[in-house]
Amino acid sequence: MQKLDFKDLPKEYNALCRQFLPRPIHDGVDYANVSEVADAMALWQDDFTEDQRDYFDLLCSLMEEYDVEHFKWPKLSSRQILRHLLEERKQSPADLSRLLGGSRNLGAMILRGERNLTIAHIRKLSNYFKVGSELFI
Repeated sequence: MQKLDFKDLPKEYNALCRQFLPRPIHDGVDYANVSEVADAMALWQDDFTEDQRDYFDLLCSLMEEYDVEHFKWPKLSSRQILRHLLEERKQSPADLSRLLGGSRNLGAMILRGERNLTIAHIRKLSNYFKVGSELFI
């Protein structure tokens, strides 16, 4: 199959459906097909017509529904999530201390479980990492 290109996709909802009719995802093949169309559109969201946005949102909803039903993500603690976010940015516990504005040992103490995150800490982390505060609760 030829790789889809956004510029070749129709602008109207009906035409998009004629090219690829969205249906509930039942298996990996269905998922791959929906994902291919969504991937072709994903980088162009600022250029979407209203119909393209509705179509893209539907594709994403179908994929999300399948993910929720078929993939069991491990439950991670807020410390594990925070540790991962820091590692992704190649940051240290000292960087965390500076971010939170506490003592130089605060970051290490939080990561070891010796100190809990405060509401103010959670707000700063959510804003800094651009994630929902529920990850740290």
